[in-house]
Amino acid sequence: MSTTNRVYLVTDSDISQRAGHTVPFVVEEACRAGIRWVQLREKTMSTRSFVELGLTFKTITQRYGARLIVNDRIDVALAIDANGVHIGQDDMPYPLVRKLLGPDKLIGLSVNNMIELLASQAYADIDYLGVAAIFATPTKLDTVSELGALGLRDICLKTHLPTFAIGGINATNLQSIGQTGVTGVAVVSAICGHPSPYDAARQLIQLAQSYENIHPGSDNCRL
Repeated sequence: MSTTNRVYLVTDSDISQRAGHTVPFVVEEACRAGIRWVQLREKTMSTRSFVELGLTFKTITQRYGARLIVNDRIDVALAIDANGVHIGQDDMPYPLVRKLLGPDKLIGLSVNNMIELLASQAYADIDYLGVAAIFATPTKLDTVSELGALGLRDICLKTHLPTFAIGGINATNLQSIGQTGVTGVAVVSAICGHPSPYDAARQLIQLAQSYENIHPGSDNCRL
């Protein structure tokens, strides 16, 4: 996995707007900087608007050779032919998601603790794990506890899958989790809320270079 794939942008329209950006602008600038993972996450948008935004994202991500992942909404992912979906513990069960999407789409699963990690090991064809929450974050207020670097390390040691840490990660603390064995980091505010999404993405990619070859994932990894 290249260093450009070690930073994963998760979008947020509200945070982007507060920073003076449209979310397609953020995606364009992040991809231009080298981001190759973009997750479309919208919790309150209508289905029509979600699909329209997804199609806009798809045009941008295809231009840069980036992967487009849809959060939660399998119907939207199918409608826009996204590269895959990311699901949480309270979303549609993984086996059903895989049945609907087929074997060729990427599916990521969030795990928040060791119990959820062990349960996920029943599914051999998950593509990657999102490990949350590492630090406190205003974008996910229902987080019960913070894993921190030690909790993240424990989870990474127990899985062969690629892992993306998420939750309060930014340029000031990204390197503090570099020796946990994590594959990469997923960020929201650190790019969407930055005055320059391009500069923020470039800086994060450079900082993530220290993760190279630490935890490349399984031999049959598709990332």
